Amino acid sequence: MNVVIIFDHPYGAGASENIVHKRSYSAALLSAVTRGLTENGHKIDLIDLHADRFNPVTTADDLAMWRQRTTNDPQVLQYQERLKRADHIIFIFPIWWEAMPALTKGFIDKVFVKGVLFDEGKGGKPFYSMMPKLKAVSLLTVMSTPNAVYRWIFGNPITKILFRGTFRKMGIHKLKWYNYAGMEHRTLEKRQQHLLKTERIFAKL
Repeated sequence: MNVVIIFDHPYGAGASENIVHKRSYSAALLSAVTRGLTENGHKIDLIDLHADRFNPVTTADDLAMWRQRTTNDPQVLQYQERLKRADHIIFIFPIWWEAMPALTKGFIDKVFVKGVLFDEGKGGKPFYSMMPKLKAVSLLTVMSTPNAVYRWIFGNPITKILFRGTFRKMGIHKLKWYNYAGMEHRTLEKRQQHLLKTERIFAKL
């Protein structure tokens, strides 16, 4: 299975070690997911948005091209081709101000072009996917907000944006969210236990 991972953290994919002020639990999750997928023989295609220096800003020219169902950005074209080959997409990022970081939002805005990765739906459906192999999407997030507060006070905004408002609208319904809240207050042992559990989950994908 071809798994495309979209990773968004300023410290980059290499920040998985427990070094104070240089560590990222998102990067540690990426390492755990990669180990699990590799164990099961899956092909991994990593899109590291910060390493790629992806520009999330949609300019007037970008929008004009989007409305014409195309793009003149070679990086966006490359991302689109990689997503068209995906059987499974995995997003990994921290939750900031209750939503995704700017690069992930910009990735959705610029890469998901109508007529390229999705199009107008039929039979009452708003859209349909033009990623022929895509069967499922997984989301791994890290946040300081307690799970109960994020769910009951804020209403799980990230799943509304990325699942209900994006992929489910395209007809992709196999969607799974793994949330890691308050990890900065957990012991090293507890954090490692969560990483091992994550590795095992994706070893069974």
